[in-house]
Amino acid sequence: MRALKQLTAALLASLALAGCSSLPADAVRGTGDLGVVIERAAGRVKVVEHSHDSILGTVEGLGDLSHAHVAFSRDARYAYVFGRDGGLTKVDLLARRIDRRVIQAGNSIGGSVSQDGRLVVAQNYEPGGIKAFDADTLELVADVPAEYAPGKFSRVVGLADIPGQRFVYALFDADEIRVTDFSDPKHPVTTRYPAGHQPYDGLVTPDGRYFLAGLFGEDGISLLDLWKPEAGARKILSGYGRGEEKLPVFKMPHLRGWSLAAGQAWLPAIGRHEVLVADAASWKETGRVAVKGQPVFVMARPDGRQVWVNFAFPDNEWVQVIDTVEKRVVHTFSPGKAVLHLEFTPRGDEVWLSARDSHRVTVMDTASFAIRRELAVDAPSGIFFTSRAQRIGF
Repeated sequence: MRALKQLTAALLASLALAGCSSLPADAVRGTGDLGVVIERAAGRVKVVEHSHDSILGTVEGLGDLSHAHVAFSRDARYAYVFGRDGGLTKVDLLARRIDRRVIQAGNSIGGSVSQDGRLVVAQNYEPGGIKAFDADTLELVADVPAEYAPGKFSRVVGLADIPGQRFVYALFDADEIRVTDFSDPKHPVTTRYPAGHQPYDGLVTPDGRYFLAGLFGEDGISLLDLWKPEAGARKILSGYGRGEEKLPVFKMPHLRGWSLAAGQAWLPAIGRHEVLVADAASWKETGRVAVKGQPVFVMARPDGRQVWVNFAFPDNEWVQVIDTVEKRVVHTFSPGKAVLHLEFTPRGDEVWLSARDSHRVTVMDTASFAIRRELAVDAPSGIFFTSRAQRIGF
């Protein structure tokens, strides 16, 4: 009897191996080198991979992607796409199809995934507030309105996940920073902190300790120490902003595109042709780097040696590279018209740049600045790689 069981097990194992060997070569693969590129005008995404710099397929039917953001599931198989029309779409990157989709708001500009990967949280302009959804089913778990006075609701900006099943975000209309704890997902607890005037975006430092909210209504930045939140938010870099001379702002810089590199914070100056440099411990300004236009994204290569900068109109065809040791621009080039976004591969050997009006994505070697590949994409904007799934604040 025992011999028969062993023979049966051996036959089943051999059949399983035979079945696996008959699968197509691309049927089983990892997700660590995958990503999506937003085709903003067409309401679809390209699924891409950066091991060989190729497009794997297209997923359509994602609605208004004019201000789209993407977060990834814990296992990096699924992309959660947040659309401007309030759509939240779960995209299966391996099957290259929509897994689930809900319209959860009237106007949404982004979201994030909880520390344990079980919740997807969207930040909304209309109605103002945040909503938490089950990451598997996209069923609503909790609704947290951003009510700051009776019947008044603020637009939410700068939402980021932080340790402890918490999310931190800013209220543009309420001059507040809020932290919501989803340890009990159906009964979230929110703490409010006064901030400066009109926080327009925010970011969390890579260690999850500090939340920085840029201020549109005044010069400076509100900083909240998330390890010691009881001290409240404080104002830093009071000279940061448009200053006494109110310069025209053609596009607000993205704080999520700020960088920490070489012990310094690298920030896009509002309305100015400068990148501001500040000490990441004291948060005091240490210098400024003159650049070609008004910076939008100031992105550090993963090793921190370089910072790459793109610009608002009319200089939005240009990109500049700053050496963080020498604190100077070392390379200037144009990868196409209307460069909207850039994304580094996880170890920083490549950077992908989207040129909306040239309808292409350029893949560049970050050491030699040589072009490795150009990919045809319809009006590309945001580029998001699955390595974001393993990072705090994304």
